[in-house]
Amino acid sequence: MRILVFNTPLTGHFLPLLPLARALRAQGHTVAFVSAAGMAGSVEPEGFELIPAGATTDTAIAEVTRRTGRNLMTDPSPELIAEFFAGARVDLSLDEALAGARAWVPDLIVSEHCDYVGPLVAAVLKLPSAVMAIDPALEPEVLDALAATAHSRYLERGLQAPAHAPSGDWLLDLCPPGLQRGGALPALERIALRPEPHQGPEGTPRAPREPGGGRPRVLVSFSTVPGVTPPLGSVLRSLSALDIDLVATSGGVPADDLGLEPGRVEVVTFLPAAELLDGVSAVVHHGGSGTTFGAAARGIPAVVIPGSAGQQRQANRLQAAGAGVALPIGEQSPEAVTAAVGRLLAEPAFTAAAQRLRDEIAAMPSASEVARRLTASVSASR
Repeated sequence: MRILVFNTPLTGHFLPLLPLARALRAQGHTVAFVSAAGMAGSVEPEGFELIPAGATTDTAIAEVTRRTGRNLMTDPSPELIAEFFAGARVDLSLDEALAGARAWVPDLIVSEHCDYVGPLVAAVLKLPSAVMAIDPALEPEVLDALAATAHSRYLERGLQAPAHAPSGDWLLDLCPPGLQRGGALPALERIALRPEPHQGPEGTPRAPREPGGGRPRVLVSFSTVPGVTPPLGSVLRSLSALDIDLVATSGGVPADDLGLEPGRVEVVTFLPAAELLDGVSAVVHHGGSGTTFGAAARGIPAVVIPGSAGQQRQANRLQAAGAGVALPIGEQSPEAVTAAVGRLLAEPAFTAAAQRLRDEIAAMPSASEVARRLTASVSASR
């Protein structure tokens, strides 16, 4: 079977799709991705073909500003979120995506839940489609705005517009029950899919890790987008006051520029989450779904420092589950981060709640199981 996978051109929207794509390939299916050409550096090392289509994220954001006169980064209203994902991205990507899909001849379309190009390609080509929910369900007002914005793109092509967002034949849900928003999932056939911490390509040797000093190890992993989270160096210097070992992803910032005591912090430019989380007692992160679900899959509590509405959603759900502390925008000083980490390490209830999430995730179907079920359903529908 030939499967095309669509994603918004952001690493955090690509990595959650990999376990299923790898499982499908291992079962003998042919898998390719459709996204902006700039995603080649992420897709091609995994051994998948990239069909380039559409604009970069920055170009699509600029197009939203041109159309509305408003800045999505400072005004993440439902209308602007919808204009980005279901409006500008679709308009700038669809023609190339359709041409690529027609030439590639897929049997199934899979898209992550913020991608509205894939479902429209599936509708035009009359193909079965699955959507993967990589976060807890979006707020009802955001889903309504997305459906309304997508509506005209279907009508323009003589297609019946979906009644809700996201749309498709199957909903592949990565969110464990303990983090999900009750009653927020669309009326699609739901298939739970176990989230996994990101692992590097098969055969990639693990990087040597620095041994800890016998103290609790805390991972600090922030967004690579400048200005979204507090300065990494300030947070690490504050955390150094605790009796802990630190490991931090630098986002490309040289370790010497962080102003840290030599040897106190292990600084890495990039490691797959599956390696970063080894031996960790707590995580400080910005609320991306990969880190949120990856830490939960290991039973590790977290301090979340969100910089966007989507990240705030993750943070709120984690705090409601008792498995972490959410620091709202404006209350994210290095001292507040340090105090929150101290709570995680001193109060066993946080780890106990994270371990309950770990057990929920372990009970969810694996990527291999879902790959078999999905392709069997497609075959049965022919």
